[in-house]
Amino acid sequence: MALVALLALPAPPGENGSAGGTAADAVSALVVLWCVVRAVRGAHRPLTRTAAVVLGLPVIGIAVAAVGASTASAGVTGLVRYLQIFVLVPAAVLLLVRDRRDFRLVAWSLVGLALFQGALGVHQYVTGTGASYMGSDVRAVGTFGPTDVMGMATVVSYGVVCALALALGPASARQRQAAVVCALLLVVPLALSFSRGAWIATVVACGAQLGLAGVRRALRALAAVTAAAVVLVGGFGIGTQLLQDRISSITQVTDAPDQSVTDRYTMWAAAVDMWKDEPVSGVGLKAFPDHRDSHASLALSSASDTAGAGVGFSRQPLLSPHNMYLLVLGEQGLLGLCTLVGSWAAFLLLGLRRLARVRGRSGADCALVACGLMLWQLVDFSYADIGGPSTVLTAVALGLVAWWSLSGRALAAPVPVPTPVPGPGEVSR
Repeated sequence: MALVALLALPAPPGENGSAGGTAADAVSALVVLWCVVRAVRGAHRPLTRTAAVVLGLPVIGIAVAAVGASTASAGVTGLVRYLQIFVLVPAAVLLLVRDRRDFRLVAWSLVGLALFQGALGVHQYVTGTGASYMGSDVRAVGTFGPTDVMGMATVVSYGVVCALALALGPASARQRQAAVVCALLLVVPLALSFSRGAWIATVVACGAQLGLAGVRRALRALAAVTAAAVVLVGGFGIGTQLLQDRISSITQVTDAPDQSVTDRYTMWAAAVDMWKDEPVSGVGLKAFPDHRDSHASLALSSASDTAGAGVGFSRQPLLSPHNMYLLVLGEQGLLGLCTLVGSWAAFLLLGLRRLARVRGRSGADCALVACGLMLWQLVDFSYADIGGPSTVLTAVALGLVAWWSLSGRALAAPVPVPTPVPGPGEVSR
C-alpha cells in the first residue's frame, strides 16, 4: 500500500524530459529484497512449481534479448526493468498478500490513488493547467506531467476496474455503495485524460466483469452508468467539443488519421520490420530507438510536442512503438513474445477457472478484480507499452493477478473469528 501511495508524488524529471527513477521504484526494490530475506530465513520454497514456471517464463526471452542488446548498459538496464515489472514485483506481491483481506486492501488503495490523481486531473481541466491538447492546456495528467500522459489514465482505469469489481462482489451494502460511487466518479477524469486506448481497455474490462458477475447485475450497472452519463453530459456539460472530437476519432484511425495515429502506425511497421531481421531473438533490449530510423518510413515525425502542467514546451523523442506486443516482438523476437504473452495467458486462464469456483460467493470480488485488471492490461498493451513512473503500478496489478491465479491462499476459506467463552463467575448473555 505504501508503494501505491508513493505514486501520488510528482516524478523527478529524467533525460529528455522523461521521468527518471522514482521513490516507488526504490520501494519496489526494497519489497523484493524483503521477500528474498524472508525466503532465505524461512529456509523453504516460497513459490509452488506452477507459480515458479508461470512467473519465470518471461525470464527466458528477456535474458536472451539482453545478451543481444546493442550495448552492455542497455542490456543491463532493460533486463532489470523487465524483470522488475513482469517477474520480481509480481512475485513479491504474490508472497506478501496473506489473504483476501490483504488483497482487498491493496485494491482499495488503487481506488484511493485513482481518486487523488483523478481529482487533480479534473482540477487541471477546469483551471486550464493540464497538459497541452489541441492548443489548450486541458488534458488531465495528474502528477505525471505532460511527458507521461498515459500515467493518470492508467491509474484511473485501474481504479474504475477495481471499484466495479468490489461493487459486484458479495460484500456489505455499504461497501458496494461506496465502490459504485467511486467507479462513477472516476469516469470523469478518465474521460478528461483524452486517452483513447485507456477508454477502450476500460470498456472491455468492465464489460467482461459485468458479464462474469451475472446478467442481472450487468443490466443494473448498465442502467446506472447510462443515468450517470446523461447527468454528466447533459446536466453538467462534461461533454465538450474536444471530448466529442476525441471520441469520434476512434472510428477515424483509418479514414483520416491524425499525426499521432500516423506516427503509431509507422512505428508499428518499423517494429515488424525489426522482427523480420531477427525473428527468433529480436534486435535486443532497448534497441528500438537505434533501429527505428532505418526501418521507419518518411511519414514518421521526429518527435511529439509536449507542454503544459507546469512544464515548458519540448519535443519528446518517439522511442517506442506504443504497442507492447510489437515492442517485445521487435526487441525480443518470437521467443520473448511467446514467453511473455504465454505467462499473461496463464494468469488469465487460471484466474477465470478460479472465478468459476467462487462465483456468487466470498472471494468473487477478488476474482473480478484480478480478471478485470488482466483483461484491461492485455487490451491496453495494444495501444501502449511500459515506460514512465506509472509502470511500477502495472507490476503491482500483475502481482494481484498472480496472487489470485497462483496462490493457494486465494481459495482458502476465511478463518472465523472465535467467540470468547465466558470464564468462571462471568454471566453469558
